[in-house]
Amino acid sequence: MAAPPDHALSWALTALGGDLAEVVPLREGGAPWLVRTTTGTSGVLRIGYAERPGESARMATEAAALTVAQQLGVAAPRVLAADSTGAAAGVLALLITEAAGSSRIPRTTTAARLQAFGGAVARLAAVPLGPSPELPLRERSLEDWDFAALRAGTASGLLLATAEQHVAVRPVPPTPTVLVHGDLWHGNVMWVSEEVSAIIDWDAAGAGPAGIDLGGARCDAALLFDPDAPEHVLAGWEAVAGRAADDVAYWDVVGALGTQPDMAVWIPAIHDQGRTDLTADDLNRRRDAFLRAALDALP
Repeated sequence: MAAPPDHALSWALTALGGDLAEVVPLREGGAPWLVRTTTGTSGVLRIGYAERPGESARMATEAAALTVAQQLGVAAPRVLAADSTGAAAGVLALLITEAAGSSRIPRTTTAARLQAFGGAVARLAAVPLGPSPELPLRERSLEDWDFAALRAGTASGLLLATAEQHVAVRPVPPTPTVLVHGDLWHGNVMWVSEEVSAIIDWDAAGAGPAGIDLGGARCDAALLFDPDAPEHVLAGWEAVAGRAADDVAYWDVVGALGTQPDMAVWIPAIHDQGRTDLTADDLNRRRDAFLRAALDALP
């Protein structure tokens, strides 16, 4: 959708207190949108459709996660308003602050930047959190995606299926539950220079083991950069956490299992964030190499 629904936009302008100056699409030419008013106020408008399965829950999760993040000083947007009437029209809306910086992904990166990414992930691990209806218990990233079903019967999913079997026979490592973002990739991180200014897109958040986000972030670094990149993410995580990360290989496997059997599905989102140099073959190959290394490192 190139433009927000009229009634959602009107609601956002009322909440912002001004007339429309401009609407800027932020992802792939559409939602969410940055809304700016003639009075100088602005906010990011996110919408959901009530008839879509799980959409209401995802919107509630994002609002709850951002509220927790604000209360505990996590770098993230804050909630300006949530639409309590739009559901009657079938459209849910959430208005949040604009985050400083950019989520564009560079073609090359530095150890310092990867360590900053890992440090931002570690700060979530410092937020103890028990499950709630809006922030449920999570055991992997993007838990409402049925990746196992997507893998079934596909030749590209054979290695992933093997990894799934390895995870199935192991208990989830015992660990306290913390605030989990649930979709930590570079496209959901805002940067000002070499510093993380905010983590965005919290609709997969919940309470769970810190390894969920660490494994997801390490897998993402391997996909986007080089085989050494995950180790820099780990170094940044451990520097901020002040301890060694637990069960890294297990959570790396879980992170790789939270990807599409054929990464071509996610190529539009990755290209939209600036990495037009990457192909689906690149991503599939890099994901499989990361996964093999994780499986080899499992006890």
